[in-house]
Amino acid sequence: MTQTKRNYLATFIIDNRGKEDSLGQIVDEIKAEITAVEGEVTAVEELGNRDFARVTDRKFPGAPYVQIAYSAPATAPGALLERLRLNSNVYRTFIQAA
Repeated sequence: MTQTKRNYLATFIIDNRGKEDSLGQIVDEIKAEITAVEGEVTAVEELGNRDFARVTDRKFPGAPYVQIAYSAPATAPGALLERLRLNSNVYRTFIQAA
């Protein structure tokens, strides 16, 4: 029995302070994590640097945002959040059904 795939739009806030990895390398790592949870990336859009509405750290007032559209089974968003939880390059993750 094949699982039906749903479409998702994920927004990632990238924390690349003091790291040698470029934004492209970090996005490639995220895309690899999506494919690891049986997802298929359909589009990537870099939204640029944005300031936070509520700054929790004065030394970190804003960061680059990236949106990735992908299709995956219904269990994939939870698994993706769990896989990215300990990744220091990803500051925040928002996943919504598209």
